[in-house]
Amino acid sequence: MEGSGNERFDFGKMGYGCKHYRRRCQIRAPCCNEIYPCRHCHNEATSMLSNPFDRHELVRYDVKQVVCSVCDTEQPVARVCTNCGVSMGEYFCEICKFYDDDTDKGQFHCNDCGICRIGGRENFYHCKKCGSCYSVGLRDNHLCVENSMRHHCPICYEFLFDSLKDTTVMKCGHTMHCECYNEMMKRDKYCCPICSKSVIDMSRTWKRIDEEIEATTMPEDYRFKKVWILCNDCNDTTEVYFHIIGQKCNHCKSYNTRTIAPPVLPQ
Repeated sequence: MEGSGNERFDFGKMGYGCKHYRRRCQIRAPCCNEIYPCRHCHNEATSMLSNPFDRHELVRYDVKQVVCSVCDTEQPVARVCTNCGVSMGEYFCEICKFYDDDTDKGQFHCNDCGICRIGGRENFYHCKKCGSCYSVGLRDNHLCVENSMRHHCPICYEFLFDSLKDTTVMKCGHTMHCECYNEMMKRDKYCCPICSKSVIDMSRTWKRIDEEIEATTMPEDYRFKKVWILCNDCNDTTEVYFHIIGQKCNHCKSYNTRTIAPPVLPQ
């Protein structure tokens, strides 16, 4: 390839890659010795294998060899091709063996997470207790749940920690994909699928239920019936009058409650 050093270095930028990343190299998967455009392409392909025992995922740190997409030279992991001199990725992380020409994503490596993130280092901080990078807007402004991102999305069951999809932190501190959260809201589900706490301000709904209960008289047989309830929002247990529409927590005034067996008194 002829031309100045800079021209050769930037040759083919944004012209190669896959649906996941723009990059000028492919990786050789050490687990199966096959060549794929990226780790996600490998995982998607192997997850579709007919034999379940052949299905596996590529560990990013284990990649040792890459193939230049410009000159087809296989070589050890590095940013610049040893043969043609092109940069195989405008962004390159030697730890994650990660290449990407689309630097508008604001890629950065988080040492605490151990992986590369997108969005700009200045816009994120690492929450030690939650075990992941969160938006700086959540610093001292969210309920910490230990390793909350190192779990599967409670809706689609995809692992959240290194998911390519945007995630959200709910009021209770649990996490899920933004698209799954929005779909849950569309279906009028306003409780966390993990802990059942309300994820939005429900005060207007509780007021409406108050009005419905006041307007709905229970039959004589049930008018003075009492039940024990557990409040999903404040975890308080209390005895209240039963109503077909709902039972209200005496502590936090929430209707996000469930009936429970009466407490067993000590003998």
